[in-house]
Amino acid sequence: MTEPTTRRRLGVPAVTFMIVAASAPLTVLAGGVTTTFAVTGVLGVPLSFLLLGAALALFAVGYAAMSRFITNAGAFYSYISQGLGRPVGVGASLVALVAYNAMQVGIYGMLGYTVSDLLATRLGLAVPWWVPVLVCVAIVGVLGVNRVDLSAKVLGVLVGLEFLVVIVYDIASFAVAPEGANAVALAPSSLFTTGIGAVFAFGIAAFMGFESAAIYSEESKDPKRTIARATYTAVAIIALFYAISSLAMTIGVGPSQVIDVSRAQGPSLIFQFLGSNVGVVISDLAQLLFVTSLFASLQSFHNAVARYFFSLGREGVLPAALAKIGKRSGAPWSGSVAQTVIAVVVIVAFAIAGASWVPPEGLPAELFPVLTLFTWLTNAGAMGLVLLMAVISIAVIGFFRRDSRGVGTWQRLIAPVISFLALGTVFALIIANFTVLLGQTEPDATTYVLPAIVLVPAVIGILWGLWLKAKRPATYAQVGHGVEDEPIRLGE
Repeated sequence: MTEPTTRRRLGVPAVTFMIVAASAPLTVLAGGVTTTFAVTGVLGVPLSFLLLGAALALFAVGYAAMSRFITNAGAFYSYISQGLGRPVGVGASLVALVAYNAMQVGIYGMLGYTVSDLLATRLGLAVPWWVPVLVCVAIVGVLGVNRVDLSAKVLGVLVGLEFLVVIVYDIASFAVAPEGANAVALAPSSLFTTGIGAVFAFGIAAFMGFESAAIYSEESKDPKRTIARATYTAVAIIALFYAISSLAMTIGVGPSQVIDVSRAQGPSLIFQFLGSNVGVVISDLAQLLFVTSLFASLQSFHNAVARYFFSLGREGVLPAALAKIGKRSGAPWSGSVAQTVIAVVVIVAFAIAGASWVPPEGLPAELFPVLTLFTWLTNAGAMGLVLLMAVISIAVIGFFRRDSRGVGTWQRLIAPVISFLALGTVFALIIANFTVLLGQTEPDATTYVLPAIVLVPAVIGILWGLWLKAKRPATYAQVGHGVEDEPIRLGE
């Protein structure tokens, strides 16, 4: 029977818009870029976005080719399972689970600082950062277990306003330019220095979600062309937009001052600049949009982690209890609860540690949740995602090794090899510069613990996969392939 044409309505522009709309410009610029300048002391952030965009475009070549033949809620780990074998896939599944949890919980640090600062500056209320965080955790958790997804239309309007505010900020920055239109931040010498790996760790998080084009394949007019073209277009737009916006920040503040000002003002840099040069109303609007942007990211990551728990529980990689869904909502109930519990435990631990935290010289104590919870966890998560993408590049080659399935040499071999070398280099640089990420002059326990949080699960997962192969062959057969007679129908 011919497939109804009404389902295949989406062209390249439509799919591209949905990918770009998932980006959170104020979260990246106000949160990520200012923190990158403050933590790394590296000026070449704009150039890093261009280089990462090129590397991810190469990754997308093989990824898009493989996505035509694999559909599974496990996403990355399914690709690795079918390209490199189930044991490696199980290892990848645990890395992905840890990485996405780290990204989600880390963002709470930025939200806590932002809301606390907003209450202090606008209402004169001194509220510890962890109070609004725990309130937000409760809200996100309730929405998660009840499968209350944020309205796509509302998110579309908010994201559109975010982009507009950032464009206004960019124009104002180029207009103010206290040191002139100095593009030194684009010079290779500004990036290729100590701390480059830390810059890449921050930068890669800005692109997360670009791989989601594959989920629209069944609704695309021509999946074999639409998905690939939309992915490349989205990566290009994101890379250029953030490169221009971060360059605007260096020019608006001044290349010689942007690092020091980022350290002093943190995420407030953009809002203070808008208040001084554009207007208080625009500044307040931007700050409110920043909070909604962070909340949307938290809810999105929470839902993704809950579904990841569900998928792994359903396939037997993790306890089956994690595959339970709500009777009325159809939400991945136990996965949602598990993610909420993880968030509460980590946040309480950081709140206790923050009571005795001594800030580095020249940095305000209020930045504690940004310089620790946000910086440590989001970058550990980003490191895990870079590792996964590098491994997927090899998985593409393995998947097409015996049967090319009509896919050309560029897509199934050449581009994946180059992608692996590029992403592997980024991963190595992140590891080598981890002390910079932590603001350390000398390594200490956290230098090794944070990378281990991401890397050790990979080893445990591989060993667990081999155990499943020997002891539970039926479960092992499902890894990365789903359960054929029990499709995922969350919420239906």
